[in-house]
Amino acid sequence: MNMPIRRLREFLDSHEVKYFVVSHSPAYTAQEIAASAHVPGKELAKTVMVTINGKMAMVVLPASMQLDLERLRSICGTRDAGLAGEQEFAVLFPECEIGAMPPFGNLYGIDVYVAEELEDDDDIAFNAGSHTELVRLAYRDFKRLVNPKVLDLCMK
Repeated sequence: MNMPIRRLREFLDSHEVKYFVVSHSPAYTAQEIAASAHVPGKELAKTVMVTINGKMAMVVLPASMQLDLERLRSICGTRDAGLAGEQEFAVLFPECEIGAMPPFGNLYGIDVYVAEELEDDDDIAFNAGSHTELVRLAYRDFKRLVNPKVLDLCMK
């Protein structure tokens, strides 16, 4: 079992959360992942790394949607917010494949912002550190454990 999912599993197990791990063929786009893992596209979440006032943060949104950076800047009350470069955040998740870090910023001391659209779903599914494994669990458990700020962040 790879390292990132082990860390996440230990965390979920210690909080007695029910979850599923779905292994699938290597997939990178949201559509490929949803099809390969048989997860409804709207439940599939992606993690986007941003910097806000020089501080790393995680934005979690439906995989099919795009982050509205202007809206993020406006909500955070700063012009200094943008996408983080891979070199900036790869060091924070050494055990994860690039772009596949799980949306549990709390495990890494990183603030997490969640798009309000994900609140509509019973479940949330996401990459768990690799491009061949998804974790799926109840959204309410995710919210309880991560305690993210839920915001209107997606391009309309």
